Amino acid sequence: MGKREVAADTKAVLFKRLYGVKPDMFEKMKAILQKEFDILHHRGGKPPKLTIEYKLYITLKYLREYRTMESIGNDYGVGKSAVCETIQRVENTLIKDKTFRLPDKKVLKRGTSSVEYIVVDVTESPINRPQKTKKSGIPARKSVIR
Repeated sequence: MGKREVAADTKAVLFKRLYGVKPDMFEKMKAILQKEFDILHHRGGKPPKLTIEYKLYITLKYLREYRTMESIGNDYGVGKSAVCETIQRVENTLIKDKTFRLPDKKVLKRGTSSVEYIVVDVTESPINRPQKTKKSGIPARKSVIR
């Protein structure tokens, strides 16, 4: 392996660690979003503040780190509402495309792995607390000057 191959592998591993997807998967997602954007905005108009790539970064960061929308918006120079709208649009577009799908519930239930149960006793139990008496209380001044 040459230095370039190692550097590319390291970058791919770092990218996956940061965004939760491999770079080639990111490019597939970006292509789907770009196609949808081109269909919706074929007449032109005001260019959006965030590029398709940044919109995907925002969505993946939100899903990966579950940071607040205010915090992510601050990083990209947009408001919370823009981040919320971006996340919803990106998710809906990727779901509508059906390239990326999770298995149905029935498939997950049919799994061949055995199920293990862990039982934890969470019932309340009484705790012996010291009783308050005159001797155990805070001592008051015994002599009061009048």
